[in-house]
Amino acid sequence: MAGGGVRKRSPGVTSPFLGKLHCLWQDKHRVLFKPEYTLLIVSILWFLEIGINVWVIRKVPYTEIDWRAYMDEVEGVVNGTYDYMKLKGDTGPLVYPAGFVYIFTALYYITGQGVNIRLGQYIFAAFYLITLLLVFRLYVRTKKVPPYVFFFVCCASYRIHSIFVLRLFNDPVAMMLLFAAINLFIDDYWWLGCGIYSLAVSVKMNVLLFAPGLLFLLLSEFGLMKTIPKLTLCAGIQILLGLPFLLENPVGYFGRAFDLGRQFMFKWTVNWRFLPEWLFLNRQFHFLLLAAHLLTLLLFVLRRWKRPGESIFDLLKEPSKRRVPPQKTSVEHIVLILFTSNFIGMCFSRSLHYQFYVWYFHTLPFLLWSGGVKKLAGLLRILILGLIELSWNTYPSTCSSSGTLHACHLVILLCLWLARPISIVSTETNKDKNQ
Repeated sequence: MAGGGVRKRSPGVTSPFLGKLHCLWQDKHRVLFKPEYTLLIVSILWFLEIGINVWVIRKVPYTEIDWRAYMDEVEGVVNGTYDYMKLKGDTGPLVYPAGFVYIFTALYYITGQGVNIRLGQYIFAAFYLITLLLVFRLYVRTKKVPPYVFFFVCCASYRIHSIFVLRLFNDPVAMMLLFAAINLFIDDYWWLGCGIYSLAVSVKMNVLLFAPGLLFLLLSEFGLMKTIPKLTLCAGIQILLGLPFLLENPVGYFGRAFDLGRQFMFKWTVNWRFLPEWLFLNRQFHFLLLAAHLLTLLLFVLRRWKRPGESIFDLLKEPSKRRVPPQKTSVEHIVLILFTSNFIGMCFSRSLHYQFYVWYFHTLPFLLWSGGVKKLAGLLRILILGLIELSWNTYPSTCSSSGTLHACHLVILLCLWLARPISIVSTETNKDKNQ
């Protein structure tokens, strides 16, 4: 600067912020494909989802399926009926545990006895956004999935938006609590995580599909004697929540709320359309599916989940007394076991209905990209996600859509079996496991 003149900025100099944006644009391939940029991409997508949900609520017609029935069921409780055998709605009897009753009773009052459906839709949009936050946090922590995939996890799925904000099912509420519990598990808050997990079960029983994986993790981390109190906590929460109904009619409550043998209607099945209806309803077929489910879980426990050189019976001992020295389980291994446990249950389910898609939708990218599964190219993985989405969006289901869904499930299951296991040992500093 001379003679009082103004110093001019050099043409090559930019502000630090603009410089970072320029670098990101120049490096956009890395931003989309490198897991270290996951936080950036999911943050953008999450804010985008706010607008998408508002648009869906305002522009896409709401479809009544179960909301009115939910409101009728909880209205019976509001009016003083605690006998589960007498609680019912338009679609049939109340078949969900007590946690469902309390949550939807709150929604009953908030929405003016269920009349203000638009308000209910916005509440479920909030549930959706909270669920995404919880899911994205798991993916940020694990860093196993390239960021571009998350577009398919949220913005591109019509069915998931429909389940949350156009149908108001109870399944999303249960899954929101489930993902909250998993976030607590990866942070070593096992007691609190077990409590939230039990709350999720009390909304809908499908969360029990995660139970085999959770039991394995608890035994791995604590041994049998320290696992029993955590299981007792889970059971105690169920009893406490169900106490008003248990005092009125315990047999009726357990028979309705935890009916593992409930028969599904063939017209709603997504996964078994290619079967004749008589076989779909056959109890021997159901037993065969259960046996295959349990056998597959056992094989994964013995061959994929436990550490090499460790006996399955070693899990019953305290970690300090095992032949293999105790080590902190990695975040990736915790998530993989829980997601795989649930996925195996989905593969062998007696029937999958359209709202059940949310049971495993957010776990599919992790299952496809986790553990160094190198046998599938990225494009083929996206194709599998697309075929699964197409199968769940085919209404009514067809023999082809059901067959395609099973084929995709089989590919994922085989890749999980053939992949080199994720490192069980965390790279983080060991922490006390007394939380």
